[in-house]
Amino acid sequence: MSRPYSPRTFSSPASFTRVNGKIRAREVRVIDSDKKQLGVLPLGEAINMARSKGVDLVEIAPNATPPVCRLVDFGKYRYEQAKQEKEARKHQHANKVKEVQLSPNIDPHDFAVKLQRAIDFLCEDMKVKITLRFRGREMAHKEFGFQQVERFIAALTLFAHPDAPPKLIGKGINVMLSPLPRAKRAKNPRQAEIDAERAAALREGRVPNVPETAEDAEETEEDAENGEEFSDNGEDGEKGEAGAEPTESQ
Repeated sequence: MSRPYSPRTFSSPASFTRVNGKIRAREVRVIDSDKKQLGVLPLGEAINMARSKGVDLVEIAPNATPPVCRLVDFGKYRYEQAKQEKEARKHQHANKVKEVQLSPNIDPHDFAVKLQRAIDFLCEDMKVKITLRFRGREMAHKEFGFQQVERFIAALTLFAHPDAPPKLIGKGINVMLSPLPRAKRAKNPRQAEIDAERAAALREGRVPNVPETAEDAEETEEDAENGEEFSDNGEDGEKGEAGAEPTESQ
């Protein structure tokens, strides 16, 4: 009988850091809080030095020979690591592209829904790729498709600007929108609702059903790195063109 899989957990690298008596090496290379090298010392002597200074001995390079340890308060060290990881996630987040699909005869309600989704993405510093597909005889009246795309772009002028004019590629029209700088960008009219949903999700221990932010927990980012992709409505989906995230279909 096979054992059930253990639940997946996502932790910061700092949670795997060895501290004080958990360090396994007999000798360690010690650096102080100002990153000044103090030389190679026996583990016991290094721990006593840390205690005399009222800090911890934190292993920061376990694969070095001998391992490198730093004299620093472990709480402060974890804060620094979390701050660095947050900055790294911001850069990853800024490279995300979301795709919104339109049609030449899209319903006004669907148009408004897709417009709000695009605003949500842009206000989270994501790029938005607008794709309009022609089907059958719709290709005979491509001007209607361009009108819909131009109307969509015009409705987003307070949030984004097109990287280039809309182009007809095959049987569709494509255009990429980049978010305006935060100082020049309008506020998301749904921001209060999004903040309330995130707060409720945190209280209930579930994933918020709103666009991710750069400050979100690591689980979403690590799922993406592990190849787990989700559509905008939370269902499994395939990637869009040019590396875009799952699409907003009609």
